[in-house]
Amino acid sequence: MEQFLMIGLLAALAAIAVAVAFMRDLLVVAMLSSIFSFACCALFVLFDAPDVAFTEACIGAGVSTVLTLAALRLTGRQERRSGRPATAIAAMVATVCGLALVYGSLDLPRFGDPRAPANGHVAPHYLTRSEGEIGIPNVVTSVLGSYRGYDTLGETVVVFTAALGVLLLIGGAQARPGKRGEAPARADRDVVLRAIATLFVPMTLFLAPYVQFHGAYSPGGGFQAGAILGGALILYGLVFGVERLNRLVPEAVLRVIATLGVLTYGGTGLVTLALGKGFLDYDAFGTRPVGQQIGLTVIELGVFMTVGAVMTLLFQRFAGRGEA
Repeated sequence: MEQFLMIGLLAALAAIAVAVAFMRDLLVVAMLSSIFSFACCALFVLFDAPDVAFTEACIGAGVSTVLTLAALRLTGRQERRSGRPATAIAAMVATVCGLALVYGSLDLPRFGDPRAPANGHVAPHYLTRSEGEIGIPNVVTSVLGSYRGYDTLGETVVVFTAALGVLLLIGGAQARPGKRGEAPARADRDVVLRAIATLFVPMTLFLAPYVQFHGAYSPGGGFQAGAILGGALILYGLVFGVERLNRLVPEAVLRVIATLGVLTYGGTGLVTLALGKGFLDYDAFGTRPVGQQIGLTVIELGVFMTVGAVMTLLFQRFAGRGEA
């Protein structure tokens, strides 16, 4: 049954990708992209990757769609045709490149092949020794936070750098006076939305720290918790207005929190160096697994701060500007 579901989802992804390529209405493209993310989320669940599905649902289907729609308010929903149309040479080059990629993938090991290099050394070590070395049952958290903590630090810096790029490109004050009847704040018409948001926003805010501190035992962690927190604040801004969101969490405060998150992660590595261990070697905080658990808790907090603050910050900057 799962195989049929996977085939159906993969076919749906291919169909959506083709539709997006030929679509000129950017609003429809944003909606199709959100559907694409939901289909990917279902695929990740079928692949027994709930952590990735968690992130895809929050960021791919949720926050990214909202930010795209906010950006469309500045650019318009119709794609403007410019330049020369595609030529036969361009189509041929694209086809050759695609065939080259397919040919190169033929040397990759088959999906789930137990003789694949990754399944012969790395994966068995993580699965059999992770709990004893790191002290937590969730192998995914052990890998992301400890075994490959350098990579996760890089991803956190990338998120922070993306926020800096957006702030520099857009610039200007993020807030502007709203007009009556203008989305997202419409107190006279959005009674149902406000009632639902009043119920779900506090629940989501409580869910974020649960996912943060329970990531060692179940799907979750700093990235997922930060996405949930950012999603809750964005929902608040969509329903009650970006002006109220700006008063609740000012942009200046979010910039400080995002910066402190990156510094918390990187500073943890500097502390381990000062204590005589390697960069991000949590054994500097104590014998295993106590030292590893302390280090993971601190760096996950840094990821949580950066991701949650950056997502809210981007929404405030996009939604708070007028139309082009």
